[in-house]
Amino acid sequence: MGLFSRRKRPAATDAPTDSSARDATVAHLKDFILTRVGVEAYVEPRTNSTPTTVMLVATDGEWTRRRVPDGEAAAEIAREMGIPIYDVQRTGYPQRVRDYNSRQRISKKRVNGV
Repeated sequence: MGLFSRRKRPAATDAPTDSSARDATVAHLKDFILTRVGVEAYVEPRTNSTPTTVMLVATDGEWTRRRVPDGEAAAEIAREMGIPIYDVQRTGYPQRVRDYNSRQRISKKRVNGV
């Protein structure tokens, strides 16, 4: 194969390929929403290297991220669960996510004795 081959590389898949993986993703997102307070959804658009994802953020900043087929799938889950949904490109990430990550780093250093 030449340096500038015309053959295209396979694109990153947006969503899990089998239904059990999709069901597991939806179950994880619903569990996060039901077991946290004040959860909001942030849709992250597809890029060349990553598929479309949805990031759920709780009031304390705890978060989880999962792949979704597209923004509409994320919006459907958010509507079904009654949580607000935002486009990260328009709103950015909430400060509480950065605060939560900082607290986690500090507590990890304390546990490890660094």
